[in-house]
Amino acid sequence: MNAKTKVPRFKSEVQERKFWEAHDSAGLVDWSKAKRVRLPNLKPSTRSILLRLPVHTLERIKAAANARDVPYQSLIKVWLEERLSG
Repeated sequence: MNAKTKVPRFKSEVQERKFWEAHDSAGLVDWSKAKRVRLPNLKPSTRSILLRLPVHTLERIKAAANARDVPYQSLIKVWLEERLSG
């Protein structure tokens, strides 16, 4: 690892995410010293919801997901995130 290059301190997770999206960790982290970590009590940060859709809408979503070779529920999540971000 280059002594001149250090990982900055981040004020938020958003700031850290933006940094790592633009930087390669190879020059900032000595991966030879990395250790495997287990997080047995980690809980998912998701919540299940019930969403009623017309049958024809769900069939169109499933067809679109099938064409992309992804699960339809994953595709719905991607579309919702894209819509909320855009």
